[in-house]
Amino acid sequence: MKPQFASCSSRLHHCRHSETADPGWQRALPAKWRTAVVAPVRFSTHSEDDMPASRSFGYDELGKTCYYHHAFLLDTLRSDDDEDFYEAVVYAEEVHAWRMRDERWLTWRIEGQGGDCKGNRGVYAFSERMPR
Repeated sequence: MKPQFASCSSRLHHCRHSETADPGWQRALPAKWRTAVVAPVRFSTHSEDDMPASRSFGYDELGKTCYYHHAFLLDTLRSDDDEDFYEAVVYAEEVHAWRMRDERWLTWRIEGQGGDCKGNRGVYAFSERMPR
């Protein structure tokens, strides 16, 4: 099963801050890479009250960051008849990143624009640093 935006019309979960909740750190991690990443033992999750956005960090036994995730939606009010308004997503992004045992980062990023997020596929890449 390929990870995708569940639906651009759905909202991100809003938990202000959590030190224990597992944010689904393996959800987008390919099975072949699971033994090559450092598994987190503790998580820190933060989210915004004013917009659908969240950021999570996973930490190893030494307290070093080994997992990163962020997701957000940007929306706007639209109307077809200038009387009834609805929220429409104009941009959405989700990123998962895992620190490999060799200290590189495996990053998965998916973006959606114009309210059509279904069918978008994420892109995997390696980097020397954790994404921001």
